[in-house]
Amino acid sequence: MTHPLLRQPTYRVIDQSSLGPAFQAEQSFATDDTLCASTATSGAVLRAWVHLNTVVLGIQDARLPHLADGIRLLHEHGFRPVVRNSGGLAVVLDADVLNLSLILPEKDGIQIDSGYEAMTSLIQLMFQDVTNEIVPGEIVGSYCPGSFDLSIDGKKFAGISQRRVRGGVAVQIYLSVRKSGSERAALIRDFYAQAIQGEATRFTYPAIVPETMASLEDLLGIPLTVDDVLRRAYTVLGGMSRLIPGTLDENEQTTLATQLDRMWKRNEPIRDIEQQLAEE
Repeated sequence: MTHPLLRQPTYRVIDQSSLGPAFQAEQSFATDDTLCASTATSGAVLRAWVHLNTVVLGIQDARLPHLADGIRLLHEHGFRPVVRNSGGLAVVLDADVLNLSLILPEKDGIQIDSGYEAMTSLIQLMFQDVTNEIVPGEIVGSYCPGSFDLSIDGKKFAGISQRRVRGGVAVQIYLSVRKSGSERAALIRDFYAQAIQGEATRFTYPAIVPETMASLEDLLGIPLTVDDVLRRAYTVLGGMSRLIPGTLDENEQTTLATQLDRMWKRNEPIRDIEQQLAEE
């Protein structure tokens, strides 16, 4: 069923899925905040983004008692950590994980659940020719568990989050497209083991069971790439709205510089830990 929020007059399409290693996650979170601030006047946006070997940490993850040991483990596996500017917990990004952001104007107010439901509807429509078994609901044992985890046969392949800034809402999803979802989960399991080391914490972190997570390719039994999934998104949204390829305009670029500075400052403690590890 098509969620009414998906029916926008136009979508400006910003494809940042193939920018390579120079494009870092700090830039993505700053970009979504920038677009949230302008969407009331410039209209809805579909942004696609991919980051190589990055573990995105939530605010609670940055408070882990042995965070430096957890970061050391991530480095040993070739991953860099970034603390995002929204809720949620640690997730893995790599070349086979596609992130999509629906950035929508909040002119009449968008209920939080409505944003989640709209993204769920989009993903279900994207794969309706293959399966009708994509369902939302928390998958216990997954990383960054939430009420709008998306799964097939009880195995999670995607998680949804939201960010609201000055009249706009960014509904963000990560989609494990191919390769092993359970290997990604094992990395986060081991990260928590190193960063907690059995200490009591005020916040309850997930007990991760890698087998609860998988990739879309494995779950659907068809070959998939990031580009394949992105084309499916274009097909669905293009069937109900006009898609306009675009970039950030001059005013947005100015706002982006400010937002990016905020993200760099948010991550200064992480960079300090990385510097200390490099000097060991």
